[in-house]
Amino acid sequence: MQNDLDFNHTTPPLAERLRPTTLDEMVGQSHLIGAHQPLRLALQSGVPHSMILWGSTGIGKTTLARILAQGFGAQFIALSAVLSGVKEIRDTIAQAQIAQQQGKRTIVFVDEVHRFNKAQQDAFLPHLESGLLTFIGATTENPSFEVNPALLSRAQVYVLKPLNETELAQLCHKVFRLPENHGVQLNAAAQNLIIKNADGDARQLLNMLEQMLNAAHSQHRNHIDETFAAQTLGERIRRFDKGGEQFYNQISALHKSVRGSHPNAALYWFCRMLDGGADPRYLARRIVRMAWEDIGLADPRAMHIANDAAQTYERLGSPEGELALAQAVLYLASAAKSNAGYVAYNKMREFVQQNGSQPVPVHLCNAPTKLMAELGYGHDYRYAHDEPHAYAAGESYMPDTLPEPDFYQPVPRGLEIKIGEKLNWLKQLDDLAQE
Repeated sequence: MQNDLDFNHTTPPLAERLRPTTLDEMVGQSHLIGAHQPLRLALQSGVPHSMILWGSTGIGKTTLARILAQGFGAQFIALSAVLSGVKEIRDTIAQAQIAQQQGKRTIVFVDEVHRFNKAQQDAFLPHLESGLLTFIGATTENPSFEVNPALLSRAQVYVLKPLNETELAQLCHKVFRLPENHGVQLNAAAQNLIIKNADGDARQLLNMLEQMLNAAHSQHRNHIDETFAAQTLGERIRRFDKGGEQFYNQISALHKSVRGSHPNAALYWFCRMLDGGADPRYLARRIVRMAWEDIGLADPRAMHIANDAAQTYERLGSPEGELALAQAVLYLASAAKSNAGYVAYNKMREFVQQNGSQPVPVHLCNAPTKLMAELGYGHDYRYAHDEPHAYAAGESYMPDTLPEPDFYQPVPRGLEIKIGEKLNWLKQLDDLAQE
């Protein structure tokens, strides 16, 4: 092991030193860059196209954009939507125009493109149309909601996936094959601890490894075990992750306490996870999931409160925003419970898969043209608002060959009591109409 390494502030971070420069060097995203996959085929064609790279942090969006620009022989201009404004966009256009005059393509990469407002996103449109530049945007948010439709219609969306444990292990091996780490050994338990804590984020994995290796070099250690890794990386791992089991046990306890209507127990597990270093955003996502899975239509306010709490955390951050999440946990645990919607949805998905693509009944088809009307589209459709009780009793809305399944069974709790009563009354109207 080399003990005389200079780890001064001028040394590039490990993540930057290991940044791939070709698709073959990339770890992960095989569904996009593997043999015969879309981005490899695009690079082989030599013709760039605009795209949105959607995925969580640290999984290769920026790296992939750089590799594509290099592979296409294009000028690469990177912008951050957080730091850039109208001036930077104008400067980018000017650089692209100069490159075009020199016979060179330009790829503009906008990180966190969802943070650009509509006007800033629209500023690229005429230059995409003219072919002046190719646009690559990266976002952690759903582009359907955060990217303007006009820009989205001109860009192909590619979904990047978090790295799996095998792929993160490949990165670990790359790090320990570096010359400066020759002779340093990482045992399996320590590697597993780091991989679990990285949670699919390659950059986080490399940052943790760099911190741990710096500590090992400074102490002249040539063997890294789980204890040293936990001590080096702090309370977050030491409390939370003995191979990941404690993390998943605690989130399970939180979810089951909410489902079981024990608000104080739910609050206890929520605070335990925060104290152990859990990402509040992860907890926010789980809280929203609980609202839909375990409360459902028995108390629709639960969904609003869960979503509002998640948005409040995004606005306030820690620690203030955590109070909103805590109160959402209390409300969900106290609310009336129903999984009727969750069960019905899963049964209907299975029902659809089993019965294939059945045609839409003619009376339910839209008839926007004369030809369609002549073919009978929409004929004999009964407009519910013209019927007694605004209900077309006895009408069928299923494909002609399929009976309507009765998967949704409201529970006798909360708002679903009223929903159940309403559906029973409508069924009575159907029965009367068919007599």
